[in-house]
Amino acid sequence: MAHAVIVAGGAGLRMGRHRPKQYLELGDRPILRHTLDAFLNCPAVGDIRLVVPGSDIDFRRAHILDGLDAEKPIRIVGGGIHRQDSVRNGLADIQEAMGDPAAVVAIHDGVRPLVRVEDIERCIAGARTAGACILGVPAVDTLKTVDGSGHIRGTMARESVWYAQTPQAFHFNIIWDAHDAALEEGITGTDDAALVERM
Repeated sequence: MAHAVIVAGGAGLRMGRHRPKQYLELGDRPILRHTLDAFLNCPAVGDIRLVVPGSDIDFRRAHILDGLDAEKPIRIVGGGIHRQDSVRNGLADIQEAMGDPAAVVAIHDGVRPLVRVEDIERCIAGARTAGACILGVPAVDTLKTVDGSGHIRGTMARESVWYAQTPQAFHFNIIWDAHDAALEEGITGTDDAALVERM
């Protein structure tokens, strides 16, 4: 069984709302609850680390997990200042309880509630085979390269461009080493796959 780290530590400042977007309602439940449900319904996932701001732990345990009849263990972990710090906190919690360094971990953003169970399973299966696998969507828009003053310098071949999504799944030792190296070198990646790519 794979481990899952669901990162929901953001403040949602870009949305201009009074509360983080992961706690906004989508239908009858918070966005984060929809995300959790997808991972709880995924047979390939054995346990979940839900990473939230440290100040939210007790409140979110009551409001997000309240009434949730989960057959899988869900541990709430305090997040860090940045997303990368939060992911590392989730990974560190797994490491403390884990016996197999080649186990797979799937990392997902809590504000992506429409993830399909079959996509989670495919990423985990891909990571088991290749060591790492991410969900991606082919670019369909026309993509331009521009210079520092905003002038167009060319049109990119979109056939070779994909939008990176989550989940992103890795053998635990691969993603842990990538986060370790990034911390040591003071590198911040835009996603977890970027840290692995550097290695």
